[in-house]
Amino acid sequence: MNPELKRQIIMDNYQNPFGKEMPEDEKYIKTNANNVNCIDDIDLYVYFDNDIIQDIKFTGEACAISTSSTSIMINCLMGKTKKEALEVIDNFENMINEKPYDKEILQEAVVYDEIYKQQNRKNCALLPYKGIKNFLEEK
Repeated sequence: MNPELKRQIIMDNYQNPFGKEMPEDEKYIKTNANNVNCIDDIDLYVYFDNDIIQDIKFTGEACAISTSSTSIMINCLMGKTKKEALEVIDNFENMINEKPYDKEILQEAVVYDEIYKQQNRKNCALLPYKGIKNFLEEK
């Protein structure tokens, strides 16, 4: 993917993030993801039914990378089972940490495949994935 397209996808997901809204239904379970070293503080609301992620919403304040990463992650995880979601998350973490990964499973999340070049941004991209992973591992 060319750098300009990556930038466009990141900016589109930052300016118009998918799922950035407070859920109105009590079936959502809240988990938090925050970075103590910066402004990023995201509340993730997960609706999980029959071992499938039915919906994810989020609120909070975060930088462009964390916000866009959250938006893209939501699209990647919707409709996945716990096992499938953890596989996506593991592949994303591997990509960010320069380990072997399956780019097909990551869909648009591959736009962060070179974020490792900016060490201080790795945590921003990983933040929502860590929050969801913690939730899924506790579930």
